[in-house]
Amino acid sequence: MVKSSKYKMAGGNGLFFPILGFASIVAFMYLSFGDLFSVVNYKNEISLSFVGRNGSNFVVDDKLFYINGWNSYWFMDHAVHDHTRPRIRAMLQAAAKMGLTVCRTWAFNDGDYNALQISPGQFDERVFKALDFVIAEAREVGIRLLLSLVNNLDAYGGKTRYVKWAWSEGVGLSSSNDSFFYDPSIRIYFKNYVKTILTRKNTITGLQYRDDPTIFGWELINEPRCITDPSGDTLQDWIEEMSTFIKKIDNKHLLTVGLEGFYGPKSPKRKTVNPEFWAADMGVDFIRNSAHSAIDFASVHIYPDQWFKNKSLDGKLKFVADWMHSHIEDGERELKKPVMFTEFGLSDLNKGFDPAQRDEFYKIVFDVIYESAKKKGAGGGSFAWQFLVEGMEEFNDDFGIVPWKRASTYSIITRHTCRLAKIHGGVTPITGNLKNICNGRW
Repeated sequence: MVKSSKYKMAGGNGLFFPILGFASIVAFMYLSFGDLFSVVNYKNEISLSFVGRNGSNFVVDDKLFYINGWNSYWFMDHAVHDHTRPRIRAMLQAAAKMGLTVCRTWAFNDGDYNALQISPGQFDERVFKALDFVIAEAREVGIRLLLSLVNNLDAYGGKTRYVKWAWSEGVGLSSSNDSFFYDPSIRIYFKNYVKTILTRKNTITGLQYRDDPTIFGWELINEPRCITDPSGDTLQDWIEEMSTFIKKIDNKHLLTVGLEGFYGPKSPKRKTVNPEFWAADMGVDFIRNSAHSAIDFASVHIYPDQWFKNKSLDGKLKFVADWMHSHIEDGERELKKPVMFTEFGLSDLNKGFDPAQRDEFYKIVFDVIYESAKKKGAGGGSFAWQFLVEGMEEFNDDFGIVPWKRASTYSIITRHTCRLAKIHGGVTPITGNLKNICNGRW
């Protein structure tokens, strides 16, 4: 998501983060989670295995793996500065205490404040070390990362930044931001970026990213759309070229596209499942884009209040279940691949919003994943958008929550952890936390 640039600007120079505010965060987290900050150095020797795929299921060490995950897109950005860096550890350790297993976060910031890629092929080592830190911190608590490689939206640079770079260097074919997908020069820019990321040697762990099982997998692009070619051919060609390129460099990690899940103009589901008529004209198609052999699992987002102009809350919630069931069915019957719902959220800007509505929304998403897990189905997991820690109001949007602030929400999330674990067991090292997490929740 991250529609507005205000989130990345607000903490730019640290002026919005007073010392008193930081102290209150530390105190709150300590009181809430006890030993949350007890790990000072990297002492844990957690052994992680790569996540694999067996047909339409994720597997780890030959065990089925269903994911209770979340989004914290802000990790790398906040790891750059000393005064915001503790937020990463606080969020990861709190997530581990909830039994969450995978976090989706950005591995890009193109030409913006705290840019990782300053210009094509030019990187800020200070920011790269921040990404190193994020991966090392996740490894310390045994949480894996789904890393996204570029944004379709303008936040943190996105495809528009690549187009501006090509245009300013006199090699761009068009000023349209969709030229990101077809301009040969921009494709070279992106391939060089991807290769640099995949072959980066972490300055903390000593592992190249492509060799680190802390990374669950790679996401090509967040929420791709190519509205200048509603046939979908342009985006499909880009997906096939980039996914093949990545697999030649890194065949150990899983790969997904980053789709919202819309059905294209030739799909019979465009009229029966898509949220509204416009969704078929975005230059994407869930089945076609996810079918390529280099794509290991399909991705879907869920934003009913963003996609419908006139629909009741009950109508939106019914859509959520139908939307999820349709894509899981596709994973099982058409794609033969897992399907992950990598973003889901309900806006607090809705008229008459009550947090209980969000609880109900979360329950519906979790119930569909649970039912899939019981049948060993293709619904491989879900990722709430988005989780933060205390004191991050300037970085929030209308979907974000501090999950432990509302007891009912916290209970819904941890209950989902325990229900999944009861079916298929826990994945190391989360297994060690299950007795504490699931006491009375089985």
